[in-house]
Formats: sequence, structure tokens, C-alpha cells
Amino acid sequence: MVAVRVLLYIVDEDKVHAGTTDCNACPAKVPVLLYDTSKDQVAKGLALMDKLLDKDAKKGALQSADAKEARERVTVVDSLTALRDVGMTVEAVSENLRLKQAIFSELAATLPPSAILATNTSSISVTKIAASTLQPGQSAASEEGKATASRVVGLHFFNPVPVMKLVELIPGLQTSSETLQTARSFALACGKEVTMSKDVPGFVSNALLMPFINEAIMCLEKGIATRDDIDKTLKLGMNHPMGPLQLADFIGLDTCLAIQQTLYQGTADSKYRPSVLLERMVDAQWLGKKNGKGFYDYPSA
Repeated sequence: MVAVRVLLYIVDEDKVHAGTTDCNACPAKVPVLLYDTSKDQVAKGLALMDKLLDKDAKKGALQSADAKEARERVTVVDSLTALRDVGMTVEAVSENLRLKQAIFSELAATLPPSAILATNTSSISVTKIAASTLQPGQSAASEEGKATASRVVGLHFFNPVPVMKLVELIPGLQTSSETLQTARSFALACGKEVTMSKDVPGFVSNALLMPFINEAIMCLEKGIATRDDIDKTLKLGMNHPMGPLQLADFIGLDTCLAIQQTLYQGTADSKYRPSVLLERMVDAQWLGKKNGKGFYDYPSA
């Protein structure tokens, strides 16, 4: 077990997943500080966490006392100054490089030099994010600059976090072996399995998944098959738990587009070019399950 205090820094609805908090606070048994610029998102995240813990307790998967203790280990804070003694942060904002760079620059300036700065990015270069931690006047080649950037690592939890066992570990060019080992130990303490990928666009997971989803959307766009037939083919013919179009809805179509654009821009390979239909659906704010409309309709969203 890793003896660290953890910050979950969350500012975007599609990444607000109380399961991440549940994952850290319950199996790993570490205190968690939760920070978000939106009070509404904090409330939603805590409500979801309470729901998941209560469900596990009723099923007998978790003792009621353990669920209560897990919930009590999560504390909401309202500023970065409350994080001066944390040992590790897990950032979980949308797939936006500039946003992540701004956050990591601020975290590096605020948190103790020993704190590990982990990003939950699913596609963006960890090396680029790590470079943003350099403070004014710091050189990337200096010992101080190297130390600052060496504590950044990719720690990609998969949604839904309480269900999915995998964490993808991604070292940036600057990431130290100590940072990598601590991040791995933390993920294992959370009860996860760990795989590691080089810092390439999309890493292993989304370099494989997103072109697959994008190709399914292109099949729909070209009229090769209907939505239902595309998903049924993959579910019944390839034994996938859900079809690629439904999966895209669950991920969030804006997130799918952002990752696909990262792949395309990062490789200049035309096979990663996003589907026009995907772009138009995001233009229409049809983002999937999280806002009620995607390839399918979700009335209760």
C-alpha cells in the first residue's frame, strides 16, 4: 500500500467519476482530497459515490462500516492551498492540452516538490504535460527542472472506474523510475491491474480503440449498415459486451472526437482522420449518455 494523501482534481463533467474517489478511498485506504471548480460537479460526484458504496453494501460486497469509513476518507477542499501536504495528485479533466498544462503548472508551483503529479489523460502526451510544470526561470536541462518534470506520470483509469480493472501507466520522457514505481504501487493498492505504454498518441488503449469506433461511425455515415446492425454484429459476432456506437455514447462523443483529433494531429496519418458524422454530432451537442443524446437516446440522463 502506498502511504500518500491524494488529490483528485476534477473540473469537467465527462470525467467526474466518483468511482475514482471510491477506488482510492476504499481498497487503498488513503485519505482523498477532492477539488473541483464547480460545486455542482462536486455534489454530483459525491452523490454517485454514495450510491455506489450503498449498492456494494447492500449486495454484501462491502461491509457497511467499511463503506462509511471510505466515504469519511474523502474531503472536499475549495482551493489548491489546502493541498500543501499531499503526496500525490490525480488530475481528471477533459482531453484539452492547454487546460492540462495550466493545471499542472499551477500544481507544480503549489504542491510540495516530493508530490507526484499524475494525469488521467487517455491520449495526450505525458511529456508535453510534464514540460508545463517548469516554473519561470527554470531550465529543462537544470537539475531543478529535471526534478520538477520527473514527478509527472500518466495514470489512466478506465470508465466506469468501479467496474473496470485496468489502469494504463504511461511514463513521459522525463518521468523518473521512482515516480513510475510509486504510481504503479498506488494503482495496485487500488485493486487494479496495470499495463504500461510508451508515450505515443492514444497510448495502447486508444490507439487501438478509437480507430475501431471511428470506423464504425464511418460505416453508419456511409449507410453500410444501420446503427443497430453495426452494434449487434460486434456484440453477437465478436462477443463484445456492447457495440462500438453504444460504447462511443458511454465514453462521450466529444471525448472520442478529442482523442481521435489527438491521434490524427500527432501522427499525420490519414487513417486517424475523424469521421465527419462524429464531428457534426459533437457540433450539435449530441455527446452521448452524459447529456441524453448520442447514437442512442437516454431519457433519464
